[in-house]
Amino acid sequence: MAKFMGPRFKQCRRLGLNVYGHPKAMKRAAKGTGRADKKLSDYGIQLLEKQRLKAYYGVLEKQFNRYVSKALRSEEVPGEVLLVDLECRLDNLVYRSGFANSIRQARQMVTHGHIKVNGNKVDIPSYAVKVGDNIALKKHSRTIKIFDENFKNGISFNLPYIKKVEKNFETSLVRLPKREEIPIQINEQLIVEFYSK
Repeated sequence: MAKFMGPRFKQCRRLGLNVYGHPKAMKRAAKGTGRADKKLSDYGIQLLEKQRLKAYYGVLEKQFNRYVSKALRSEEVPGEVLLVDLECRLDNLVYRSGFANSIRQARQMVTHGHIKVNGNKVDIPSYAVKVGDNIALKKHSRTIKIFDENFKNGISFNLPYIKKVEKNFETSLVRLPKREEIPIQINEQLIVEFYSK
């Protein structure tokens, strides 16, 4: 399984955006440290936006291309389809639900078999969660202190498309997210233009 292993805060400074959501990620950011601070061509602006979106969800190029191809074939707005597909990845929903305090930790929880979907163990981070699917922490994993603290006291996005049942350590995707509800700063139209050339 391929994943980005470089320094996270350095990547945030380079992209000019806190893509990891860590409060200290942009602490050392200064004018001129990000690519957005330089004069960019239209192509450069589109490329930067694509790299930001990939970093938000921890997706590498080959897999990202597949998401884009699917979105471009869709009859709906391609940019929104792309974002909804990425938002409904299992590792992302584990993070948004509060089981993990970062997308990296969520990905690790899934690959190590701590997460069940509709009662079955799923260890594929890119698994596409469907509306009505139930995501739960395995019974044995509920005794692990960090998972317990994360879910009860950690990051909480309070998103309308995720229903959280704290006492059972479970959440469910009640409906597909709308574009304005997805908590990321991105101009998806630039990404669609980048791939439409």
